[in-house]
Amino acid sequence: MYLLGSFVIIIFNVFGQLPLTFAIIEEGAVTPGSDPMEAMRNIDKNLQLFLLLIPFVIGFLGLWLVVKKLHERTLLSISTSRKTMDWSRSLFAFSVWAGITVVIILLDYVLSPEDYKWNFNPQQFIILFIVATLLIPIQTSMEEYVFRGYLMQGFGGLFKNAWAPLVMTSLIFGSLHIFNPEVEKLGYGIMGYYIGTGFFLGVMTLMDEGIELALGFHAANNLVTALLVTSNWTAFQTESVLIDISEPSLGAEIFISLLVLYPLFLLLMSKKYGWKNWKENLTSTL
Repeated sequence: MYLLGSFVIIIFNVFGQLPLTFAIIEEGAVTPGSDPMEAMRNIDKNLQLFLLLIPFVIGFLGLWLVVKKLHERTLLSISTSRKTMDWSRSLFAFSVWAGITVVIILLDYVLSPEDYKWNFNPQQFIILFIVATLLIPIQTSMEEYVFRGYLMQGFGGLFKNAWAPLVMTSLIFGSLHIFNPEVEKLGYGIMGYYIGTGFFLGVMTLMDEGIELALGFHAANNLVTALLVTSNWTAFQTESVLIDISEPSLGAEIFISLLVLYPLFLLLMSKKYGWKNWKENLTSTL
């Protein structure tokens, strides 16, 4: 049932990619042997972002249908152990990580201004802000509902423990980023960051017994960077305030995220929400 459900979600996501495909063809940018990513860059950045996010909207509809019709359950049942979604948790996680991200970006801009180009265009930024604030939370929520909700429970039923679903969903989550342009630029080492981020989000979900914190964190991570800083080689290229023009490298910031910022974030959530029994929650047999 979960294999069938996953297939249906993928089909909906692929269907959602049709507008972007038609837009690329309309631009006349596709030639035999051409790079689809390069062809896509001919499209206006705000329209490009909109078209890149539409598949997640359609995919979310597919997820809802799968959970509702195939499994005869509710989205709440794959989201949290609480009776209702605790959106205050999502808001708190969003606020904390958004604040950390803003501080890091501003600090780096002050210390290394030569690595950035000022790109602020009020008219384009307003459009970006509307598209991003409406659709990026849907994109990130769809990923969290699928990986930390639907598949986490599916693998839990298969393996009858907590650690295997955590590992499996982290590996799959990371592997789906393998075709991102960041991998081409930075090498396969960046996959450790993607898998590590999936592991971090999975640990947070298991310890908090719900995806609310993961929802807030993921939305903050993608939304703030889309609005404040992008580069000409990342998956999302937006009309952000700043453009990173530095030479891409698998830098210390990635290791700082995995080894410093993520653990500190988990520690903060643990203190605030009184997490206990880490070993039992992460390795228990169901």
